[in-house]
Amino acid sequence: MAKINLNLDNLNESFPENFTQEQMAKAKTLFLKKLALLSHDFYKGKMQTIPKAPVIGFNWFNVWYTPGVSKISTEIRDNNELSYELSNRGNLVAVVSDSTRVLGDGDCTPPGGLGVMEGKAFLMKYLGGVDAIALCIDSRDKNGKNDPDKMIEFVKMAQYSFGGINLEDIANPNCYKVLDTLREECSIPVWHDDAQGTACVTLAGLINALKLAGKKNEDSKIVLLGAGASNTAVARIMFKAGFDPKKTIMIDSKGGLHKNRKDIEGDPRYYPKWEVCTATNPDNIDTLEEALNGADALVALSKPGPSFDGELIKRMAEKPIVFACANPVPEIYPYLAKEAGAFITATGRGDFANQVNNSLGFPGILKGALLANASAITDEMAIAAAESLARFAEKRGLTTESIIPTMEEHGVFAHEAADVAMQAIKDGVARKTMTWEEAYNQAQADIELSRNMTHKLIDDGFIKQPPSDMVEKAFDWAIKEVS
Repeated sequence: MAKINLNLDNLNESFPENFTQEQMAKAKTLFLKKLALLSHDFYKGKMQTIPKAPVIGFNWFNVWYTPGVSKISTEIRDNNELSYELSNRGNLVAVVSDSTRVLGDGDCTPPGGLGVMEGKAFLMKYLGGVDAIALCIDSRDKNGKNDPDKMIEFVKMAQYSFGGINLEDIANPNCYKVLDTLREECSIPVWHDDAQGTACVTLAGLINALKLAGKKNEDSKIVLLGAGASNTAVARIMFKAGFDPKKTIMIDSKGGLHKNRKDIEGDPRYYPKWEVCTATNPDNIDTLEEALNGADALVALSKPGPSFDGELIKRMAEKPIVFACANPVPEIYPYLAKEAGAFITATGRGDFANQVNNSLGFPGILKGALLANASAITDEMAIAAAESLARFAEKRGLTTESIIPTMEEHGVFAHEAADVAMQAIKDGVARKTMTWEEAYNQAQADIELSRNMTHKLIDDGFIKQPPSDMVEKAFDWAIKEVS
């Protein structure tokens, strides 16, 4: 068994030779969770705040604070739009959650979401050059039930401190009302990454996967397994991007979504699902088995699996595409899907090819919205981001094992931000206008500054390296658990 290096880039070669692929996948998950626990305890979280202005001498405190700063207050009082120029508001996002559906772990109580929300802020800063702060709130009423109206009111009250809002890990059906109400009633962009972010990156992957398979988007039969916030958003974005609703079937835990699903029609909380019911599945197909007959692509965003086997994939059309994106365990492991004939597979995990990773979307999308000082993120802006990701990957070359960019291709984020900013201007939601080159150059400069600052803090010892034995402890523990 090889020794794990600190970069973790030799992980696959480090497992015992007798481990099966399933054992390796389980061990990776356990290892990463254990390492996360050890490293978060060591660093006491992963975000901090630091000044962006200098302290040249102590008299400068009279400039950054009172009495000089009163001029900033009165200037903004007289023109609220100046808050984007005279404070950090124009590059600041709130990551807001009630922690009721944290990854696959369900309701983790309000503070239980902090690890994820800080992680979102971490990626926003490093990948997109965007400052972000985690806000995990208690939206429960006096009976202990989570009230979407309380979250809506909180965000509406807090919006004037931020340039954008990233909603995260809100259980359905509350997530639908929270997002749609805030998109309508806030004067800043509101983005629900679990829904819109997943939809954006999934669309990017589908565009290129179908292109490699020699199939047209509008002619392809798509099956969506899972009918939560993610897949309902996928459906909405797909249809706006030109996919045919009549060639689409969505399956939830009770069967196919179609116009005879009175349980959905009668529950106003699930209005996005009812929209899918009325637009798709004209033959009222009720089972996944029947839905997959002749299907070109399966997009699974359901419960952690495994939840189906390769026999179902054999029902699909030639060159089937299988996105199995449940985390941390996909609905079917990619190697099993490939054995059953899948042409292209994708998951939500970074240890398999073609990770459908929201982290490719939200840093660039929010950066683009902030650059344009947008009042909203339209569906067209999300589609522009998806198409930007797809083009970036196509330009550097597509293969069945590489249909979308990875986070290591950091040039993608500035391109995506510029494309989103241009779409914001086109959609009439931008308060600032600029050329594509101006948006790209500003995004790239902010991203480089953020990266260089982080590495400078590491090099100078202000951010410490993790203990040398931390990785080994986590790995050895995972191997023992699986063996």
